[in-house]
Amino acid sequence: MGSVRFAIGLPNVGPFADPAALVDLAVSADGSGWDAVFLWDHLLYRDGWDVTDPWVALGAIATRTHRVRLGLLVAALPRQLPWEVAKRAVSLQQLSGGRFVLGAGLGSIPEEHSGFGADPDPRVRADRLDEALRVIRGLTGGQPFSHEGEHFRVRDVALRPAAQDGGLPIWIGGRWPNRRPMRRAARWDGLVATHADHGKGETMPPGQLREVVDYALEHRDPLAPSLDVAVEGWTDEAPDRTWAQVEPYVGSGLTWWIEALGWWRGDLQAASRRIEAGPPKSPSDLGEAGSGEVRAH
Repeated sequence: MGSVRFAIGLPNVGPFADPAALVDLAVSADGSGWDAVFLWDHLLYRDGWDVTDPWVALGAIATRTHRVRLGLLVAALPRQLPWEVAKRAVSLQQLSGGRFVLGAGLGSIPEEHSGFGADPDPRVRADRLDEALRVIRGLTGGQPFSHEGEHFRVRDVALRPAAQDGGLPIWIGGRWPNRRPMRRAARWDGLVATHADHGKGETMPPGQLREVVDYALEHRDPLAPSLDVAVEGWTDEAPDRTWAQVEPYVGSGLTWWIEALGWWRGDLQAASRRIEAGPPKSPSDLGEAGSGEVRAH
């Protein structure tokens, strides 16, 4: 596991359902020291709320930023066609110069499935997710690919261009203590860990994250590359305090801290202020800044 990197996470719903505003926030993050920008993926949310297409927003973000990674955390893959996701993902990888990460999960709103005639049962969605991931991996390889499954069928299709060298990074979202998504993440490139109180303003406790990471690594091929581990959290704008909020997670296997921003923390201007304040900085980072040295990212 490497050192911790810092991302911002932005909703695609409600007050944040403005693609131009999302692009502006991402550009600010690119210039304020953050390492990545991730967007939610919803079709529906609260009654009367607008929802914007995060894929379209990411395309615009890719053209306006130069350094940050970008992606969906997480795409509700069971309600999407995997060949279309594969094509979008590789196109975003090209457009961003290799900075795109595909996050994938079941989707948290059953009505996004049942409302369009799909089975919302979590077990069915999980099966569709696993099958879709196999199809996406096969179709981003650039060679003829076939698949005969319960949910998807592909007959000797080669999508071009292929994903860039090293393939398409895929991170899996999962809610602890459910074990199946953690085992799923162990087969891919990253884990986006949430817990039972996710969405209630509570960050996963460091000890619980350690349990999650240990469990995932027990099911990971020991010869596989290191597993990225991301968790969402909340820090304030004071550089001398934010690190204290993150530090307990450093020894828990964390590689990505995602600063969760949204209407529950204020409006778009409040999100902009938090982004401009920059990511949490360790005491050594603050010391380097005070001495006139530039922190490397």
